[in-house]
Amino acid sequence: MMSKGELLTRGTIWITLVAYAIGSATFALVPKRVLSDGITRIAWTIACLSLFAHLISGYQFFYSWSHQTAYADTARQTEEVVGLAWGGGLFINYGLLLAWTIDLGLWWRNGLDSYRKRPWPLIAVWHWFLIFIIFNATVVFKTGLVRWVGLAICLGLSLTWALVAKERATTSRCSSPTVKEGSDG
Repeated sequence: MMSKGELLTRGTIWITLVAYAIGSATFALVPKRVLSDGITRIAWTIACLSLFAHLISGYQFFYSWSHQTAYADTARQTEEVVGLAWGGGLFINYGLLLAWTIDLGLWWRNGLDSYRKRPWPLIAVWHWFLIFIIFNATVVFKTGLVRWVGLAICLGLSLTWALVAKERATTSRCSSPTVKEGSDG
């Protein structure tokens, strides 16, 4: 039986994963941009807020609000999996949360259509980084059912973002200006 703290800590990270996946699928698959971008932004906002709740929950129920304890536990887990006692993954998680907050803040400030206007390489690197983090958190560092569900989520997200990349490539080819022979350009 899970304690309330463990249930809250695990539940908040699963809310993060599901909300991010829903937002990604909506961004890629729903053709009505205003509707899909609104749903995506809300889903990713829920995901980010839930990630904050996960961090708070972990510190409250597992680390007694001690960064040193969290760092040591991260180092222990990393050593168990990859043989290196390194707690730096904790700072990667802090950076992820900060970057996601900034990403969403800009989207909320700049308007609903602003996300699709961002440079594709920026969008691609950001979301592939998120998938990389999810892969490590669920597939590399977990076992059993969590690993398989995490793998399915990562494959689904990879397919989703591959579809977005394909759409971007098609759109950029179609919208490229062409010069007709004999015209002044």
